[in-house]
Amino acid sequence: MKPIDWMLLWTLSLLWGGSFLFNELALSGLPALTIVWGRVALAAVLLALVVRLSGQGMPARRVWPALAVMGVLNNIVPFTLFVLAQGQITGGLASVLNATTPLFTVLVAHLATSDERLTPVKAVGVALGFGGVVVMMAGEDLGGEGLAMLACLGAALSYGLAGVWGRRFKAAGVSPLQTAAGVVTCSAVLLAPVWLVVDRPWAMEWPGAVPVAAVVALAALSTALAYLIFFRILARAGATAISLVTFLIPFSAAGLGWLVLGERLELRHFAGLALILGGLALMERVRAARR
Repeated sequence: MKPIDWMLLWTLSLLWGGSFLFNELALSGLPALTIVWGRVALAAVLLALVVRLSGQGMPARRVWPALAVMGVLNNIVPFTLFVLAQGQITGGLASVLNATTPLFTVLVAHLATSDERLTPVKAVGVALGFGGVVVMMAGEDLGGEGLAMLACLGAALSYGLAGVWGRRFKAAGVSPLQTAAGVVTCSAVLLAPVWLVVDRPWAMEWPGAVPVAAVVALAALSTALAYLIFFRILARAGATAISLVTFLIPFSAAGLGWLVLGERLELRHFAGLALILGGLALMERVRAARR
């Protein structure tokens, strides 16, 4: 990759890693569903403007049901679970658990597709990665931090399901930018009634400038801008380069959490991260060899 590609990749890792910091800042004054709905609703407006300026237009009506499913799997479920979890654990730890997404994707692809089977080497990588999860969760019960960590794993599983589901859009002739705009739009529409019933925003007091600014940053930086950079890297350097961001996000998130909030990961969390990244590296090596 060229230096500009590495710069874009690190920028993307900071934007996605920053989402965990923004979640924590938003939680200081806002409930979970308000944070998630604000993120997807504002991102939907921004990406719709980008799609319009690009001249592509929004996706065809026939693909909107599939986009709605993608919105649930890729946005509503994982965003909500991560925000709820970060009421109990740090953003750095949540980001480490988020790194298990490719492990779940491999398992889901093995069960749901015929062209992505689980090979013995991949199985070793998956086992190594989930061994890291066991190390991090050792001694935790099913309440408090333990439950929050399970919620993060549930979010990673949802991302894995979304990764397999999202394959259909390329075959349907929907561009990545149209897919992104359609997904966040569906997410905002589907989540709106639940948000109104649960959070009753008309009864909420002004949360303060920091939580509001954090939600704006989640939408504008960690969602809309991150999607645009993602597609830029994909076009310039390919899928292999994009896969590297998985290794960078935990370091970006943990670094931002330490720099801004003074948070620190425990030794067992670093050990678990090492095992997870080791498993991912093994699977990536197999995929590169196949290419």
